[in-house]
Amino acid sequence: MVADRLLDGRLKIRHLVLVTTIADEGTLLRTAESLHVTQPVVTRGLREVEDVLGVSLFERLPRGVTPTEYGRPFIERARSILAELRTAGEEVRLLKSGQLGTVTVGTHLAGSNLLLPRAIAALKAEHPQLTVIVREATPDTLQQLLLAGDLDLTVGRLSPAVPVRLEQERLHQEPIRLVARTGHPVHGRSKVSLADLVSFPWIFPVAQTALRAELEAVFFQEGLPLPTDRVECTSMLTLRHLLVNSDVVAALPMFIAVDDGALRILDTPLNSIRRSVGVTVRKDRTLSGGAAALLTHLRAEGSRLSALEREHARTQ
Repeated sequence: MVADRLLDGRLKIRHLVLVTTIADEGTLLRTAESLHVTQPVVTRGLREVEDVLGVSLFERLPRGVTPTEYGRPFIERARSILAELRTAGEEVRLLKSGQLGTVTVGTHLAGSNLLLPRAIAALKAEHPQLTVIVREATPDTLQQLLLAGDLDLTVGRLSPAVPVRLEQERLHQEPIRLVARTGHPVHGRSKVSLADLVSFPWIFPVAQTALRAELEAVFFQEGLPLPTDRVECTSMLTLRHLLVNSDVVAALPMFIAVDDGALRILDTPLNSIRRSVGVTVRKDRTLSGGAAALLTHLRAEGSRLSALEREHARTQ
Protein backbone atom coordinates (compact mmCIF):
# COMPACT_ATOMS: atom_id res chain seq x y z
CA MET A 1 0.00 0.00 0.00
CA VAL A 2 1.13 3.56 -0.73
CA ALA A 3 0.44 4.58 2.88
CA ASP A 4 2.86 1.92 4.13
CA ARG A 5 5.60 3.08 1.73
CA LEU A 6 5.21 6.67 2.97
CA LEU A 7 6.04 5.53 6.50
CA ASP A 8 8.77 2.96 5.84
CA GLY A 9 11.59 5.52 6.02
CA ARG A 10 12.18 6.13 2.32
CA LEU A 11 10.28 9.43 2.26
CA LYS A 12 12.32 12.20 3.87
CA ILE A 13 11.58 15.75 4.95
CA ARG A 14 13.94 16.91 2.18
CA HIS A 15 11.59 15.27 -0.33
CA LEU A 16 8.69 17.41 0.93
CA VAL A 17 10.82 20.53 0.70
CA LEU A 18 11.86 19.49 -2.81
CA VAL A 19 8.36 18.95 -4.25
CA THR A 20 6.97 22.17 -2.74
CA THR A 21 9.93 24.13 -4.10
CA ILE A 22 9.45 22.61 -7.57
CA ALA A 23 5.80 23.65 -7.43
CA ASP A 24 6.82 27.18 -6.43
CA GLU A 25 9.65 27.60 -8.93
CA GLY A 26 8.06 25.86 -11.91
CA THR A 27 11.31 24.41 -13.32
CA LEU A 28 13.89 21.94 -12.08
CA LEU A 29 16.69 24.38 -12.88
CA ARG A 30 15.27 27.19 -10.76
CA THR A 31 14.53 24.66 -8.00
CA ALA A 32 18.19 23.60 -8.02
CA GLU A 33 19.26 27.23 -7.79
CA SER A 34 16.83 27.92 -4.97
CA LEU A 35 17.98 24.90 -2.95
CA HIS A 36 21.67 25.41 -3.83
CA VAL A 37 22.07 21.96 -5.35
CA THR A 38 22.63 20.68 -8.86
CA GLN A 39 19.82 19.87 -11.28
CA PRO A 40 20.67 16.12 -11.30
CA VAL A 41 20.17 16.12 -7.50
CA VAL A 42 16.71 17.64 -7.98
CA THR A 43 15.84 15.15 -10.73
CA ARG A 44 17.00 12.21 -8.63
CA GLY A 45 15.10 13.42 -5.53
CA LEU A 46 11.89 13.87 -7.49
CA ARG A 47 12.24 10.39 -8.96
CA GLU A 48 12.65 8.98 -5.44
CA VAL A 49 9.39 10.56 -4.26
CA GLU A 50 7.51 9.41 -7.35
CA ASP A 51 8.88 5.88 -6.94
CA VAL A 52 7.58 5.79 -3.35
CA LEU A 53 4.15 7.02 -4.43
CA GLY A 54 3.99 5.08 -7.67
CA VAL A 55 2.69 8.09 -9.61
CA SER A 56 4.07 11.14 -11.40
CA LEU A 57 3.79 14.32 -9.38
CA PHE A 58 4.67 16.72 -12.20
CA GLU A 59 4.01 16.86 -15.90
CA ARG A 60 7.11 17.77 -17.88
CA LEU A 61 6.46 20.65 -20.29
CA PRO A 62 8.78 22.34 -22.83
CA ARG A 63 9.34 25.31 -20.48
CA GLY A 64 9.01 23.74 -17.05
CA VAL A 65 6.79 21.47 -15.02
CA THR A 66 3.24 21.61 -13.65
CA PRO A 67 1.64 19.45 -10.92
CA THR A 68 -0.41 16.47 -12.09
CA GLU A 69 -3.77 15.46 -10.62
CA TYR A 70 -1.79 13.34 -8.13
CA GLY A 71 0.76 16.06 -7.47
CA ARG A 72 -1.63 18.81 -6.47
CA PRO A 73 -3.10 17.15 -3.34
CA PHE A 74 0.28 15.70 -2.33
CA ILE A 75 1.95 19.12 -2.58
CA GLU A 76 -0.83 20.71 -0.51
CA ARG A 77 -0.36 18.11 2.23
CA ALA A 78 3.41 18.51 2.05
CA ARG A 79 3.03 22.23 2.67
CA SER A 80 0.82 21.55 5.70
CA ILE A 81 3.34 19.11 7.16
CA LEU A 82 6.22 21.55 6.70
CA ALA A 83 4.16 24.36 8.24
CA GLU A 84 3.38 22.21 11.29
CA LEU A 85 7.06 21.33 11.67
CA ARG A 86 8.02 25.00 11.55
CA THR A 87 5.35 25.78 14.16
CA ALA A 88 6.61 22.96 16.38
CA GLY A 89 10.17 24.22 16.10
CA GLU A 90 9.11 27.76 16.93
CA GLU A 91 7.14 26.58 19.97
CA VAL A 92 10.14 24.62 21.25
CA ARG A 93 12.35 27.69 20.80
CA LEU A 94 9.88 29.95 22.62
CA LEU A 95 9.31 27.46 25.42
CA LYS A 96 13.06 27.13 25.86
CA SER A 97 13.34 30.91 26.23
CA GLY A 98 10.43 31.06 28.68
CA GLN A 99 7.90 32.39 26.18
CA LEU A 100 4.87 31.02 24.38
CA GLY A 101 4.89 33.37 21.42
CA THR A 102 1.71 35.10 20.23
CA VAL A 103 -2.00 34.30 20.45
CA THR A 104 -4.43 36.07 18.13
CA VAL A 105 -8.08 35.93 19.20
CA GLY A 106 -11.14 37.40 17.51
CA THR A 107 -14.19 38.70 19.37
CA HIS A 108 -17.53 40.37 18.77
CA LEU A 109 -19.58 41.89 21.61
CA ALA A 110 -20.69 38.77 23.53
CA GLY A 111 -17.87 37.64 25.76
CA SER A 112 -15.78 40.72 25.07
CA ASN A 113 -16.56 42.54 28.31
CA LEU A 114 -15.98 39.84 30.95
CA LEU A 115 -15.16 36.38 29.61
CA LEU A 116 -12.27 37.30 27.33
CA PRO A 117 -10.66 40.07 29.47
CA ARG A 118 -10.71 37.91 32.59
CA ALA A 119 -9.24 34.94 30.72
CA ILE A 120 -6.51 37.13 29.22
CA ALA A 121 -5.67 38.61 32.63
CA ALA A 122 -5.34 35.12 34.13
CA LEU A 123 -3.24 33.97 31.16
CA LYS A 124 -0.88 36.96 31.40
CA ALA A 125 -0.44 36.40 35.13
CA GLU A 126 0.72 32.88 34.27
CA HIS A 127 2.72 33.72 31.12
CA PRO A 128 3.74 37.40 31.22
CA GLN A 129 5.90 37.14 28.08
CA LEU A 130 3.07 35.81 25.95
CA THR A 131 1.69 38.39 23.50
CA VAL A 132 -2.10 38.39 23.07
CA ILE A 133 -3.59 40.14 20.03
CA VAL A 134 -7.35 40.81 20.12
CA ARG A 135 -9.13 41.57 16.85
CA GLU A 136 -12.75 42.77 16.77
CA ALA A 137 -14.97 42.22 13.74
CA THR A 138 -18.42 41.01 12.74
CA PRO A 139 -19.08 37.26 13.19
CA ASP A 140 -18.91 36.45 9.48
CA THR A 141 -15.59 38.27 9.11
CA LEU A 142 -14.18 36.48 12.15
CA GLN A 143 -15.11 33.12 10.60
CA GLN A 144 -13.23 33.98 7.42
CA LEU A 145 -10.16 35.14 9.36
CA LEU A 146 -10.21 31.93 11.38
CA LEU A 147 -10.47 29.77 8.25
CA ALA A 148 -7.60 31.70 6.67
CA GLY A 149 -5.36 31.03 9.67
CA ASP A 150 -5.20 34.70 10.74
CA LEU A 151 -6.81 33.89 14.11
CA ASP A 152 -6.06 31.10 16.58
CA LEU A 153 -9.63 31.12 17.92
CA THR A 154 -12.66 33.35 18.28
CA VAL A 155 -14.74 34.19 21.35
CA GLY A 156 -18.35 35.26 21.17
CA ARG A 157 -21.84 34.14 20.40
CA LEU A 158 -21.99 30.68 18.86
CA SER A 159 -23.61 30.39 15.46
CA PRO A 160 -26.36 27.88 14.69
CA ALA A 161 -24.24 26.63 11.77
CA VAL A 162 -20.56 27.01 10.92
CA PRO A 163 -18.38 25.80 8.04
CA VAL A 164 -17.43 22.14 8.28
CA ARG A 165 -13.79 23.01 9.03
CA LEU A 166 -14.76 24.83 12.23
CA GLU A 167 -16.00 23.53 15.56
CA GLN A 168 -17.61 25.36 18.48
CA GLU A 169 -17.52 24.85 22.24
CA ARG A 170 -20.10 26.46 24.50
CA LEU A 171 -18.70 28.07 27.65
CA HIS A 172 -21.80 29.71 29.15
CA GLN A 173 -25.27 31.02 28.38
CA GLU A 174 -25.90 34.75 28.47
CA PRO A 175 -29.39 36.26 28.18
CA ILE A 176 -29.94 39.33 26.03
CA ARG A 177 -31.54 42.17 28.01
CA LEU A 178 -32.78 45.64 27.18
CA VAL A 179 -30.51 48.31 28.63
CA ALA A 180 -30.68 52.08 29.19
CA ARG A 181 -28.54 54.54 31.11
CA THR A 182 -28.92 55.06 34.83
CA GLY A 183 -31.32 57.96 35.20
CA HIS A 184 -33.17 57.21 31.97
CA PRO A 185 -36.85 58.32 32.29
CA VAL A 186 -38.08 54.80 31.59
CA HIS A 187 -36.67 53.56 34.91
CA GLY A 188 -39.37 55.45 36.78
CA ARG A 189 -42.10 53.36 35.20
CA SER A 190 -43.38 50.00 36.39
CA LYS A 191 -43.80 46.95 34.15
CA VAL A 192 -42.38 48.53 31.04
CA SER A 193 -43.50 46.70 27.92
CA LEU A 194 -41.79 46.68 24.56
CA ALA A 195 -44.62 48.85 23.21
CA ASP A 196 -43.74 51.49 25.82
CA LEU A 197 -40.22 51.69 24.43
CA VAL A 198 -40.90 52.05 20.71
CA SER A 199 -41.09 55.85 20.96
CA PHE A 200 -37.56 56.10 22.41
CA PRO A 201 -34.45 56.17 20.23
CA TRP A 202 -32.81 52.75 19.85
CA ILE A 203 -29.49 51.20 18.96
CA PHE A 204 -29.96 48.13 16.75
CA PRO A 205 -27.36 45.59 15.64
CA VAL A 206 -26.41 45.89 11.98
CA ALA A 207 -28.14 43.76 9.37
CA GLN A 208 -26.86 40.22 8.67
CA THR A 209 -26.28 39.55 12.39
CA ALA A 210 -28.17 36.90 14.33
CA LEU A 211 -29.14 39.32 17.12
CA ARG A 212 -30.65 41.75 14.61
CA ALA A 213 -32.83 39.02 13.13
CA GLU A 214 -33.94 37.83 16.59
CA LEU A 215 -34.72 41.34 17.76
CA GLU A 216 -36.80 42.03 14.66
CA ALA A 217 -38.66 38.77 15.32
CA VAL A 218 -39.57 39.92 18.84
CA PHE A 219 -41.09 43.15 17.50
CA PHE A 220 -42.95 41.18 14.83
CA GLN A 221 -44.34 38.68 17.36
CA GLU A 222 -45.71 41.53 19.47
CA GLY A 223 -47.20 43.25 16.43
CA LEU A 224 -44.95 46.28 16.78
CA PRO A 225 -43.09 48.29 14.13
CA LEU A 226 -39.36 48.71 14.42
CA PRO A 227 -38.37 52.01 16.07
CA THR A 228 -37.95 54.66 13.39
CA ASP A 229 -35.46 56.63 15.51
CA ARG A 230 -32.54 54.24 15.60
CA VAL A 231 -28.80 53.89 15.06
CA GLU A 232 -27.38 50.63 13.72
CA CYS A 233 -24.04 49.91 15.34
CA THR A 234 -21.76 47.07 16.48
CA SER A 235 -18.90 49.16 17.91
CA MET A 236 -19.01 48.72 21.68
CA LEU A 237 -17.24 52.04 22.33
CA THR A 238 -19.69 53.99 20.17
CA LEU A 239 -22.65 52.04 21.51
CA ARG A 240 -21.78 52.66 25.15
CA HIS A 241 -21.15 56.37 24.61
CA LEU A 242 -24.58 56.75 23.03
CA LEU A 243 -26.20 54.74 25.83
CA VAL A 244 -24.59 56.74 28.63
CA ASN A 245 -25.10 60.17 27.06
CA SER A 246 -28.57 59.91 25.54
CA ASP A 247 -31.95 58.25 26.04
CA VAL A 248 -31.35 55.35 23.64
CA VAL A 249 -32.37 51.80 24.44
CA ALA A 250 -30.30 48.81 23.31
CA ALA A 251 -30.39 45.02 23.50
CA LEU A 252 -27.11 43.78 24.97
CA PRO A 253 -25.64 40.67 26.57
CA MET A 254 -26.63 40.78 30.24
CA PHE A 255 -23.12 40.86 31.71
CA ILE A 256 -22.23 44.05 29.82
CA ALA A 257 -24.90 45.91 31.80
CA VAL A 258 -24.35 44.05 35.07
CA ASP A 259 -20.68 45.07 35.05
CA ASP A 260 -21.29 48.73 34.11
CA GLY A 261 -22.52 51.10 36.82
CA ALA A 262 -23.62 53.68 34.23
CA LEU A 263 -26.15 51.26 32.74
CA ARG A 264 -29.27 49.57 34.10
CA ILE A 265 -31.20 46.57 32.85
CA LEU A 266 -34.86 47.12 32.07
CA ASP A 267 -37.38 44.59 33.35
CA THR A 268 -38.86 44.25 29.87
CA PRO A 269 -38.53 40.55 29.00
CA LEU A 270 -36.84 39.27 25.86
CA ASN A 271 -37.43 35.62 26.62
CA SER A 272 -36.95 34.43 23.07
CA ILE A 273 -33.41 35.77 22.83
CA ARG A 274 -30.70 33.92 24.69
CA ARG A 275 -27.23 33.38 23.37
CA SER A 276 -24.65 30.69 23.89
CA VAL A 277 -21.21 32.17 24.30
CA GLY A 278 -18.13 30.12 23.55
CA VAL A 279 -15.08 29.58 21.39
CA THR A 280 -14.67 28.57 17.77
CA VAL A 281 -11.53 26.88 16.44
CA ARG A 282 -10.41 25.12 13.29
CA LYS A 283 -10.75 21.33 13.33
CA ASP A 284 -7.69 20.79 11.14
CA ARG A 285 -5.30 22.93 13.16
CA THR A 286 -3.72 22.05 16.48
CA LEU A 287 -3.73 24.98 18.88
CA SER A 288 -0.36 26.46 19.76
CA GLY A 289 0.78 26.27 23.37
CA GLY A 290 -0.32 29.85 24.01
CA ALA A 291 -3.72 29.40 22.38
CA ALA A 292 -4.30 26.18 24.32
CA ALA A 293 -3.42 27.99 27.56
CA LEU A 294 -5.88 30.78 26.72
CA LEU A 295 -8.60 28.21 26.02
CA THR A 296 -8.01 26.65 29.44
CA HIS A 297 -8.59 30.03 31.12
CA LEU A 298 -11.62 30.74 28.94
CA ARG A 299 -13.19 27.48 30.12
CA ALA A 300 -12.51 28.37 33.76
CA GLU A 301 -14.01 31.84 33.37
CA GLY A 302 -16.98 30.38 31.49
CA SER A 303 -17.74 28.14 34.47
CA ARG A 304 -17.61 31.13 36.83
CA LEU A 305 -19.94 33.18 34.62
CA SER A 306 -22.39 30.27 34.40
CA ALA A 307 -22.58 30.26 38.19
CA LEU A 308 -22.98 34.06 38.23
CA GLU A 309 -25.84 33.85 35.73
CA ARG A 310 -27.64 31.24 37.82
CA GLU A 311 -27.27 33.44 40.90
CA HIS A 312 -28.54 36.48 39.02
CA ALA A 313 -31.57 34.51 37.77
CA ARG A 314 -32.46 33.43 41.32
CA THR A 315 -32.43 37.01 42.60
CA GLN A 316 -34.64 38.41 39.84
